Amino acid sequence: MNPTDLVARLRVPVRAGTTRPLAWRTHQLRQLRALLTECGPDIAAALYTDLHKPEKECYDYEIDFVVREIDHLLSHLESWLTPESVPTAGYGYPDGTTASTRYDPLGVVLVIGTWNYPVQLLLAPIAGALAGGNTVVAKPSDIAQATSALLARLLPRYFDADTLVVVEGGVAETTALLAQRFDHIFFTGGGTVGRIVMAAAAEHLTPVTLELGGKSPAFVDRAADLTEIATRLAAAKFSNAGQTCVAPDYVLTDPETAAALEAALPSAISTRFGSDPGTSPHYGRIVSQRHFDRLVALLDSGRLVAGGTHDRAQNYIAPTVLTDVAPDSPVMQQEIFGPILPIVLVEDLTHAIEFINDRDKPLALYAFTDSGTTRERLTTETTSGGISFGLPMAQLRDADLPFGGVGASGMGQYHGRYSLETFSHKKAILDVPLG
Repeated sequence: MNPTDLVARLRVPVRAGTTRPLAWRTHQLRQLRALLTECGPDIAAALYTDLHKPEKECYDYEIDFVVREIDHLLSHLESWLTPESVPTAGYGYPDGTTASTRYDPLGVVLVIGTWNYPVQLLLAPIAGALAGGNTVVAKPSDIAQATSALLARLLPRYFDADTLVVVEGGVAETTALLAQRFDHIFFTGGGTVGRIVMAAAAEHLTPVTLELGGKSPAFVDRAADLTEIATRLAAAKFSNAGQTCVAPDYVLTDPETAAALEAALPSAISTRFGSDPGTSPHYGRIVSQRHFDRLVALLDSGRLVAGGTHDRAQNYIAPTVLTDVAPDSPVMQQEIFGPILPIVLVEDLTHAIEFINDRDKPLALYAFTDSGTTRERLTTETTSGGISFGLPMAQLRDADLPFGGVGASGMGQYHGRYSLETFSHKKAILDVPLG
């Protein structure tokens, strides 16, 4: 079926009101949950093929992550969809006037996933779109080929063809989809393609959510527990072999603290992945040789503290720490999106804030500090999609927190109620008596 006919078919149940009832929405969410819980081993196998992703990461960050999101939606959706009364007193309306708001479905939604978390970053937005009473075109990443093929087989088993359709393919197929008039487009990926998506959406005045990533800094304060910090940094940075949009991209700290981290980080890496991470069942691989080559070219950007070994035949790059990294070095000119952690020296907190503010607004900002003043300054004097103190990437776990970027790191947000708001129109309703 060509894209025009496909979108037209998906628009029919929305216009008929079929997707509005709570029962329809919860049924779709339960179907998605059933897919994840019944097909977990198949999903994990596909993720291993694409990314050598460890089984625990498959469940923690992909399968169970989306299940938790669905459970949260199912627990709250009825109350969220209840119309909310709005006061009318003081506006000169006649007695008996009422005002309220309610969430309406947008219509047909296009969700374009990405390759680093090809299950979570496709199905979590889809869960929000279905909760909003929309029908969906799902476009998996063609880079994660095994996962894309699996989802293209599984999703039609659990969803009617007039509710959710999967379109596989690359640039040509995505371009054909973007030429259609959707009611919302949700895209996860890089800024270059994000601009293409936004330009295509502008042709139809289609709203977009762009989750784009960027260089997320981690500030390490003086006098902090560096052993624990190194453990938490290593866990966050090197999960999925560093291919995580909200992973700490680089560390900002003073020279004395940097020297102590040089000793603590290799030990933390060894504790997590063993003396040879290449043989660890808990460490992944780079998704493709193109990305592998890009990352290897960044290894000369500083003095090697840990890692640095690599094997192109296996797309393997060891967890790597660099120090004496200049702000204008190659590794600091792009989002790393791989297992390389640069340490950049700053004199103090004020200079760290200046360093952050001189660059694009990051998707996340992390800080390790015992100082309330430092927390407050970082919160009020910088701008980022989100900020997390003490535990990188933890902000994604809480479905009551919005997730999304700002500026170059994206626009719009989702998770929990924020997903419902993204994939719905909040309609104002005023009822004034005639008599």
